[in-house]
Amino acid sequence: MIPLLLWILSPHFPWQGPLGEQEILASVLFVLASITDGLDGYLARKRGQITTMGMLLDPLADKIMVTAALVALVAYNPEVVKVWIAVVIVGREFLISGLRSIASSEGFTIQASDLGKLKTVTQIVSVVSAILAHHWYQWQFGLLVIPVNWIAIAAIYFTVLVSTISAIDYFVGFWKQIDRASKDRRSTFVLTRRKGAGTTSTH
Repeated sequence: MIPLLLWILSPHFPWQGPLGEQEILASVLFVLASITDGLDGYLARKRGQITTMGMLLDPLADKIMVTAALVALVAYNPEVVKVWIAVVIVGREFLISGLRSIASSEGFTIQASDLGKLKTVTQIVSVVSAILAHHWYQWQFGLLVIPVNWIAIAAIYFTVLVSTISAIDYFVGFWKQIDRASKDRRSTFVLTRRKGAGTTSTH
């Protein structure tokens, strides 16, 4: 869905009508991608069909989807999605991916926290609202007024805040696990040396 999303958000998309067809299609596609991504993970866990390839591709596809959407929105709606905002959110994703790789090489995993799940939800809301804000400043249904543009701005800044806090939370958890693993290695090393010394002394 990523190439399709980038094509819809590009200036070459043929259906850029006055009714916001481009924005609606892009929003529906991004929401559909997000729902199927969550559904895929749920079914894999429920049916016990988790594979190494799936563990690699699922978070990778998710991060590329968010990165592609944010990069496209920097050009598509720069009033809402600033360059530095995209850098912070995308940088956070690559930082966490790096920490997960190190954790995996050390033989442990860090479970996704509630902050990480909240970050995912805020990302979806901010991307969709930023897309819609490209065409609509607000929606008015009689006396009810929905400020689409303000919702998009608030959502994108809230996403930056949650992304930063969740990154710090993940890093703290990672650091505790690394510190515990290094202490276990030192204890094992000392114990091994003592056993080795005892063996040598008997000879």
